[in-house]
Amino acid sequence: MRTEKEIMDLIIRTAEEDDRIRAAYMNGSRTNPNAPRDIFQDYDIVYVVKETESFINDKEWIRRFGDILFMQYPDESPVYPADKANSYAWLMIFTDGNRLDLTVKTIVHARKNILEDTLCIILLDKDGILPDIPDSSDLTHHVDKPSEERFEATCNEFWWCLNNIAKGLWRNEVTYAQDMLNFVVRKQLEAVLAWKIGALTGYSVSIGKSGKYMDRWLTPEEWQAYLDTYCSADASDMWRSVEIMCTLFRDTSEWVAEKNGFRFNKSEADNSLFYLHSVKEMDRDANEILSRGSDIHV
Repeated sequence: MRTEKEIMDLIIRTAEEDDRIRAAYMNGSRTNPNAPRDIFQDYDIVYVVKETESFINDKEWIRRFGDILFMQYPDESPVYPADKANSYAWLMIFTDGNRLDLTVKTIVHARKNILEDTLCIILLDKDGILPDIPDSSDLTHHVDKPSEERFEATCNEFWWCLNNIAKGLWRNEVTYAQDMLNFVVRKQLEAVLAWKIGALTGYSVSIGKSGKYMDRWLTPEEWQAYLDTYCSADASDMWRSVEIMCTLFRDTSEWVAEKNGFRFNKSEADNSLFYLHSVKEMDRDANEILSRGSDIHV
């Protein structure tokens, strides 16, 4: 496996020798002083160029970076529109295991992009076209302090969408329930956990993509509870994980509300949980969801 120095020397030498490339900078985990370092860290490189067309049309020029095991052209996706005239990327994993995410950007596009991302380090600037930037940090990825409106919306989304998980499990629509659990409800739980971490740290840290660094600040019990919200496709296992998720969300959101002086909507939580538990106990041949006279908190 080529060393970091070998890869970086190749990246900079290529930029120096190609007249179309006027500057180069790096971003991503390798420029983040708070990110753990390991052999899987990719090289996120941007070449600032006069134009992108000649790079796009030359299908072989990226071969100079090594023997490619497999790769992706994200800007050729038929699903996601791309501004190829201003930005074009190649994502490559080489036969030695290194990964390079290489993007060419026009000067105007790059100048805007580098100012929006605090995780940037300038590697080369032939013409002085890039603006002065502060030292690389993960500042733009720090947890933001929530407004009360955002907090209330997050809580409402969590408690409301539980009904979709409940009916999905009752119908035995496991894939639907899994999607609601992991791609909708979980995001609200991640948000309140992030706000708790933010409050504990003065909103000075990043929890990482998908909350992968949250264990640094949560208690061992909280972190284990969060891990326990991940489940198999077995319905009983899913119900167990949903229950854990609800307890963790309620405890955390109440803590966040108290810490920030926000209102915690107890009746919303109680009624959502009442509905959830009612559906869980329903027979498969049930002809009504809530019986008359149910103990509903309004």
